[in-house]
Amino acid sequence: MADETIYVIDRVVTKPGCARQFVDAYVADYVPGGRTRGMTLDRVLVSPPIWIDDACNTVTITWTVRGTEAWWEMTRRGRRDPGLGIWWKKIDELIVERSRTMAAEAGAIKGLNDV
Repeated sequence: MADETIYVIDRVVTKPGCARQFVDAYVADYVPGGRTRGMTLDRVLVSPPIWIDDACNTVTITWTVRGTEAWWEMTRRGRRDPGLGIWWKKIDELIVERSRTMAAEAGAIKGLNDV
């Protein structure tokens, strides 16, 4: 169904002293493409909530898409965009590790499975 929200969660552990530079680059260079792929930026969280020069920060970016159809469209567009891999390679010097997960509210799962 198109009414349920799917959350796309990017988790990035930055190298010591690199969190602010990563967030700035992500917002300036990655976010516009995410919007083009149909995602809505929900929030950018930094943990711990301070820019650390001598330790890693974890940056958690949450996007939303409305329903399975929008999720598949976002996924299709991302797989066809060679610029994504290029961007991540360019920014790789700032990060230790990264992951992406998808989630939905428990009450929305039944509707999301009804495709």
